Amino acid sequence: MVASSHATVDDRDGVRTITFDRQDKLNAISPSMTEVLWDAVHALRERDDLRVLVIRAVGPYFTAGYDITDIDEQERPPSRYRNDYLEHHRLYDAMEELDKPIILAAQGKCFGAGVEMSGSCDFRFAAADAIFKLPEINLAVIAGSGGTSRMTRLLGQHWAKWLAMAGQPVDAQRALMIGLVHDVYPADEFHDRVHEFAVGLTRLPREALGLAKIAINMCANTDPATARDVERLTNNVLVYGQEYKQRVAAFKEHSARRR
Repeated sequence: MVASSHATVDDRDGVRTITFDRQDKLNAISPSMTEVLWDAVHALRERDDLRVLVIRAVGPYFTAGYDITDIDEQERPPSRYRNDYLEHHRLYDAMEELDKPIILAAQGKCFGAGVEMSGSCDFRFAAADAIFKLPEINLAVIAGSGGTSRMTRLLGQHWAKWLAMAGQPVDAQRALMIGLVHDVYPADEFHDRVHEFAVGLTRLPREALGLAKIAINMCANTDPATARDVERLTNNVLVYGQEYKQRVAAFKEHSARRR
């Protein structure tokens, strides 16, 4: 497990929870925080006991975005910039491709890379006073680590333009309305509610949950007829598996006792 002074890691109830805690920099994402995220992706790939990843933070900010204070882009040649950028893309791609659920829990202001990261997560929750924003346009660049591409896919052009083109903020209730988050919880019970949801995911059948994520991602990027082929092929695998047989047998036994 990778250690960092900017984030803590806790494995409990089948859930790995990463908590950003770099409040002197508004939880701006540092290389060591990125390393902790990479380590979590690898751990969930390799360990059957870890079923869900939760990314959260403490303080008034989930994150102010990627920490650019120590980076001078003009001193890096364009080729180095592209390669460094690609590594950042690969992290968010790996999160999206992981066949286990990832939850982002924004307890406060979630800016820049935090919003981009959220687009790679399967479930997003906000505390009542959370705010989401892509301020990159104010620096004369676009949100280029999924803030443009994933937000367009997730929210459609209408709200992607509000966030990524106009740089406008979205509060928790509007985020819920437009589909950026799944639910909004009160601040005083926020982290407990998110953990409860995560634990609920660990109790779902492992193979079905993983293949559901893969199938949904495939269906989002293909035509309707092919998408239904994906459904049939997925269930063709699952229906002959032990999890399905055990769950159906338990259901039948429960039904018989109720008669």
